[in-house]
Amino acid sequence: MATTLDMEQLTVKCQSLYQPPQIELAVVLQSALRKNFADATVRVVDCPDLTQRPFNLAAPGLCGSPRVAEVGGVPNLIPSPRREKLYSLWQVPAACGLQHGMLLGAGAGPWPHVGKNSEMIPNLSITEAGRCNKSHVVSVEEGAMVQTRLPADEARSALLCNMFVSKGEPGKVFEIVCEKRTGADNFISCLRKALQARYNERTVAMGGVFLIEAGKAKVHVMPDFCATPIRNDDDLNKWLRFYEASAPMVCCTSLLSTDPGLDFRLEHTHCFSEHGEGGHYHCDTTPAGVRYRAYLQLAESAVRIDAPTETHQIGRD
Repeated sequence: MATTLDMEQLTVKCQSLYQPPQIELAVVLQSALRKNFADATVRVVDCPDLTQRPFNLAAPGLCGSPRVAEVGGVPNLIPSPRREKLYSLWQVPAACGLQHGMLLGAGAGPWPHVGKNSEMIPNLSITEAGRCNKSHVVSVEEGAMVQTRLPADEARSALLCNMFVSKGEPGKVFEIVCEKRTGADNFISCLRKALQARYNERTVAMGGVFLIEAGKAKVHVMPDFCATPIRNDDDLNKWLRFYEASAPMVCCTSLLSTDPGLDFRLEHTHCFSEHGEGGHYHCDTTPAGVRYRAYLQLAESAVRIDAPTETHQIGRD
């Protein structure tokens, strides 16, 4: 039987992050987006209730001690999987210093439950009233992507997971609406590169959710664990399975402008849908017809949990 690691026994490091003024940041992001999309608007607004359709998150908001967190990492998968790296995401808020909280993001699914390797879209919350788990996994079944809702009590992630963590409260967030991509960058990379260009060595991080309202997107889904070591990105791309997924798609994301010295993955986005398509987001494939709507929040700190002792940069796009 697979043993879930106790996060209280793992190494946890925390780094404070730079938080620029909201209005300043809105201008920075809007300026960058308008170079990559025909139309883009960034506003600071009251967060809508994200538990409602189309987002279907486990908590209504993104505010209250927001953090970005990473547990494990790609070196637990590449070159060879370390299946013993199995984490309970219920423990992540406490590891981030929160008694109660929500998290959403992108990770590898619980292989003991799924029966194989898979993509996971964590989406859960812990409140005084109890726990709520709306997480999904996407796996490869007979060559096709198959999305499954995880049981309420199954909140494990294997190998690696990147998350946005907060108390899940209402409050002011960034609303981003853009359409008709004209540049080369995907939606999240455009935001991340704008932060890096403006703030240089000061690490700025964000996380939250965005909806692909129209168009299609390239996604990948990890098949079952590779029988041979993955040595480079070419090996990785031959192993992964790539698909085109259709809107509407709910995408859970976190991004950092630079690594704050904790070996963080700089961007990671997984998506799910009511029509059963999902996976790891790469880019829209219909630039002239794509439309995005995002609700994102600045992170106060970055929390690194159980970072691999030996690291590399393979498979971090």
